[in-house]
Amino acid sequence: MPKPSILFVCLGNICRSPLAEGVLRAVLSAKGMAEGVDIDSAGTGAWHAGSAPDPRSVAIAARNGIDISGQRARKVRPEDFSRFELILGMDHSNVELLRAMAPQDGTDRVHLFLDFAGRGDIEVPDPYFGGANGFDEVYRMIRVASEAVADRLGARLSAPARGQVSSIT
Repeated sequence: MPKPSILFVCLGNICRSPLAEGVLRAVLSAKGMAEGVDIDSAGTGAWHAGSAPDPRSVAIAARNGIDISGQRARKVRPEDFSRFELILGMDHSNVELLRAMAPQDGTDRVHLFLDFAGRGDIEVPDPYFGGANGFDEVYRMIRVASEAVADRLGARLSAPARGQVSSIT
């Protein structure tokens, strides 16, 4: 079975998606599953390419025992649609842009993060122009959704091999 792979995507890859990458890594690590999953994050835009995550995302992650300070922003690349079996956009705009960028056979890999996690057709709001409390709320949303994604991955990773490739989706 190939290693599951997930790409989190937001607008600039400095607030929501690096936080989601770090939180899912931490959740999977706590469950002993971190080595079995390829996780990354990117933005639909390149404004912040090469930059560290927003200090408020770094701070909320650190308050919860997660270090995302070493991450660097990047823009989604065409090869991401073949590298990642699951691409999770933080909001509807991200999902629409991703589906427009994807090759025809890659659109089924793109999902709204909270919807994929069973939370409904809900967006993770962009906290960039708000205060610290927005980052607290975004962290809580991402944490709950990451636990749900980890449960889905756990079911996949513990399933007996049947000679076929199983998808996360």
